[in-house]
This record gives sequence, structure tokens and C-alpha cells, in this order.
Amino acid sequence: MTNSTLADRRTDIRNVVIIAHVDHGKTTLVDCLLRQSGQFRDAELKGDCILDSNDLERERGITILSKNIAIPYRDVKINLIDTPGHADFGGEVERVMTMADGCLVLVDAAEGPMPQTRYVLEKALAAGVKPIIVVNKIDRPDARSHEALDEALELLADLGGEHQLDSVAYVYASAREGFATTDPDQPNNDMRPLLDLLVDHLPGPEIDAEAPLRMLVTTLDWSEYVGRIAVGRIQSGQIRAGQTIDLHQKGGPVKQKIAGLYVFNNLGRAKTEVASAGDIVAIEGFDNVEIGDTVCAVDANNPFDRPAVDEPTLEMVFAVNSSPMAGREGKYVTTRQIKARLEKELERNVALRVELIPGTESYAVKGRGVLHLAILIETMRREGFELSVGKPRVINRDIDGKPHEPFESLRVEVPTDAMGPVMELVGLRRGTLEEMKQRGDYSLLRFTIPSRGLIGLRTRLLNATRGTAQIHHRFDSYRPVEPEVPRRANGVLISMVSGKTMPFALFALQDRSDLFVGPGVETYEGMIVGENARDNDMNVNPCREKKLTNMRASGSDENVILKPPRDMSLEAALEYIEDDELVEVTPESIRLRKILLKESDRRRNSRK
Repeated sequence: MTNSTLADRRTDIRNVVIIAHVDHGKTTLVDCLLRQSGQFRDAELKGDCILDSNDLERERGITILSKNIAIPYRDVKINLIDTPGHADFGGEVERVMTMADGCLVLVDAAEGPMPQTRYVLEKALAAGVKPIIVVNKIDRPDARSHEALDEALELLADLGGEHQLDSVAYVYASAREGFATTDPDQPNNDMRPLLDLLVDHLPGPEIDAEAPLRMLVTTLDWSEYVGRIAVGRIQSGQIRAGQTIDLHQKGGPVKQKIAGLYVFNNLGRAKTEVASAGDIVAIEGFDNVEIGDTVCAVDANNPFDRPAVDEPTLEMVFAVNSSPMAGREGKYVTTRQIKARLEKELERNVALRVELIPGTESYAVKGRGVLHLAILIETMRREGFELSVGKPRVINRDIDGKPHEPFESLRVEVPTDAMGPVMELVGLRRGTLEEMKQRGDYSLLRFTIPSRGLIGLRTRLLNATRGTAQIHHRFDSYRPVEPEVPRRANGVLISMVSGKTMPFALFALQDRSDLFVGPGVETYEGMIVGENARDNDMNVNPCREKKLTNMRASGSDENVILKPPRDMSLEAALEYIEDDELVEVTPESIRLRKILLKESDRRRNSRK
């Protein structure tokens, strides 16, 4: 099975991670390679983005979790690892990098390298992974294939890979059209040039077959039948089903027996009795295994250092739903159930941190960004949880005795005639313009901005540019704390009664507000039902009915025509709220509310 000598490389395997900025075509490229491999029936490869298997990934068109597949080509098994492109899921990218010897760096032929391209390539080079550059989407009408390649090579040099410039391989491709080519002016009809590069240019895994067994647990999977499943690449030695090993955890080594051993095969896993150094395997039978544990031969005592992951930059407060509607729509509504679910999430989500807030039954949940935590909240609500979530806050650090806050690199691509509002909005949020480029009718603007200045900024930029701006950001560094960032400019409409909203009442309110609810929606005292046109909060009665008398009949007045209410997504709601407000999340609804529901309590608190 293994073509190797001591400290040699296997020639029958390539372990490859696919990295890129969001929406540059990673998962579509994998689809294309799967279809052209000839290993599957058409029924097995239904739809697009086959590896984006959970509902959230399909709905949002993004990859959230890294996934493994295997494609045979020229008697070589190519283990492909698809990774997320969003900066918020960088924890997934960091840890799977240790399983790979090579990487495919995808770059959009029109956009070129983007902020997340820099981030993931930096992580790949730090892990010693050899890159192949794939200039994708060369069929776009605005493609700049040669310029995009030059920009990718410049980025490689900037990140310390100048010694690889003479030997780096590259290929042009269109994953959607299903071809790869060495010349963008001469399209091909299949993906063989890329597959040939994977086999000929990337190294096989370096192994030491004679050394004792050693494997780092990089990913966890879960099964209702066997519990946790440990996934990782065997660095040295062999592993057998039924074998007893030492599992080195934070508290020290624990003896465990391997109940089931699997290798990755096509879209799934295949049971095997033995696997060797260089193989990526899945192991059943370990109790309480965690990411970062090391599987070793008994008494070998040579564990890996636990991998370091970038610290979270944002936190939110998670608590039980305490509104008058609590318990009506959800299945899991207690603090104990929320605690158990968050602890389960920590097993797989290495970039997440959860802490109990002293003196309360609430939890501070820390992550990489609003999207990172919004995906967790959305997953929980679909599982039947009800909870209240507070305003996102950045996590500051003390450096040399002074408070520092996280800053991000923000890149905005916008039509040149809409550039003014972007400069104004980002400037108000303490953003500093670092670079400006022209590309046709578009301007590329790069800013450095405090992370707290980004909260709620995306919606405002899209509104100001009529949806034409493309916005990307990634963590840059910690810097001294900037002065206060402007808060939300408008106040809100707060319901002062409980009941169902009435068209008559909403019609009277819509001229001076932007409503969040339509007619016939159940509300409660303290619930936010709209945005005020002014900067102050206003208490209103959205349930007021029209009183009928002998002099005023219902049919003699004008018809009530209501504007559609503003539809708030979960991320938009989280970015909208202020410090004294909460987002109430249930399986059926997303509501905004004040922390203190009664007007008298809010008035008393404001006097304090």
C-alpha cells in the first residue's frame, strides 16, 4: 500500500487543501472535479455545490465547515479538503492546513486576490504547504486573467514566498464551464491540466513508516450511533482497527481502543483494517476526544503541540428568552439546555469561546465576527432553541498597560460615482483610507477601521450605494482604542401594549417611521415595532382599533394602504440593536425588544 522508505514521501497520495476568498469558486471547482472523475453516477451528484451539504450552506451559498473527499486519478488518490472562504470561519481553515502538503489557491480572474486570499495563503505558507495558483472564472466578460495571476504572484512574494516564485505552478480555469488550461486564450474541454498539476507538481505526504504511530486530531465528526469521530492525518507509523493506543489530551494520556477505522473514499468513507502514514483517517471509539489531541502508540509519549488558533475578536451575551412569549414556539428554552448546546458546539468549533457571566445565568459567547456567531444562533433556532442575544461587542486587550482594540482591513469595490457616500460613512466610523485604485468604472478602496466601526456598516453602505458596493474585511491587528464611534442615528418605536397589530394604528405610524411589523402580528409591551424618523425612542400603541360611531361608518373612510414592513435578517437584527436592546430568537420568529420591557423601568433606569 505504501511506496516509502524511512523519512520518505508516499507517491500514491496527494493531500490538498483548497483555499480562496469567499465566492471565488472553491466548491464549484470541487463539483467539477467530482463530475469529471468518472467515479459517480449522475444521481449521486445532484445540484450544485455538492459539498455544501447542510441547509444553511445551501441557503446562503457559502461554505461553513471544511469537508474531505477523495478522487482517484492516474493511480494516485487525491484527498481534497474544501474550506470556508469567510474570515469568520478562519478557525476551520487553520486547523485543516496541518493535514495537507499542497494547496490550490483560487483567484477570481476579474477580482484578483482579495483580503481573505491573503489571510489563507499566509496560513498555508506558515504551515509549509506548497501552492498551485488557479485563476478561476476566466469566462467572465470582465476577466483579467494575466493581471490576476501577476497579482497572485506578487501576493505570494509579499508573504515571504519569493523563493517559490520560479517554481510555482499555475493554471487558468472555469469551474462553471468545466475546463482548465495553461493558456486563457485557448479554452480546453476538461479538467485534466489541473489534475495533472496536482499529481506532478505537488509532493506526496512526508512519512516515517518505521517510527511509532502519531496522529493529530484535526477535525471532529459526530454520529448518533457511535458519538464523536476523530479525523486527522497519520504522520508516522501504522494504525489498525481494534488497536489500543494512547490518546494524549490536555490532562495527559488516556488508553483508548479503536472501535472503527475509515479512510476517505470518493464522497464518503470506507472501512479499513489498517492505514499507514500519510493517510487521512476517521476513527470511532474515543471517549471525549477533542480537536488538538494526539493519537500515539502505547507508551510512545511523543504528542504534538496543541495547535494555536487566532483569538476571537467579538462577543455576544446569550441568555434564556425572558419575553412574555417565551416557550410558545421553541422546544429548548432553559439555561441548562442552552449551556449543554454551547458545550457541544465547543467540541467542533475551535475558534469559539464560552464563559458564564458571574452572578447571572447568561453566557458570553466569543467568536471571529457577527457572521460566525449568527450561524451558530441560526443553527440553534432551527434545532428548536429559544434565546435572547445582546448587542455584539468587540473584545479589547491590554498591551503594555494600555487598552487596545481589534482593527480590520476593509476593502470596498464601488462604482466611482457612488464613492462619496462610502468615504463619508467609513470616515464617520473612524476608518482611514489606505489605498485607492481605479478599475474601469469601479473604484477599489482599502481602509483600516476599528472592528466596532464595522458593526452595522454593511447595511448602511449597501443602502447608500443602492446595493452596488462589494464589501470584504479581515482582521488586521490590535491598536490603541479610538474615540467613540457614532451610534445608530435613529430611535425606535416601542409597543406600550400587548396584542395584535391593527392596520389603522400602523397606517397612522408609517408616515413618521419605518415599520418592522405588518398587520395581525402579535406584540407585547417593550417590543420594538419600527424605527423612528427622529433620534429618540417613542412609545406607541400599534394595536389601536378604529372606533365606529353612528356618524362614522367603516366603509365611508379612505382605504388603509400599508407599506411592506422592513424584513430583518438575523445578522441585520444583531447589527441594528443598541446596548439596551435584545434580539429574541425562536424557531419561528426574530423579534427586537428592550431589555427593560416596562416604560416606567426604562425611565427609572435612565435617571440613574
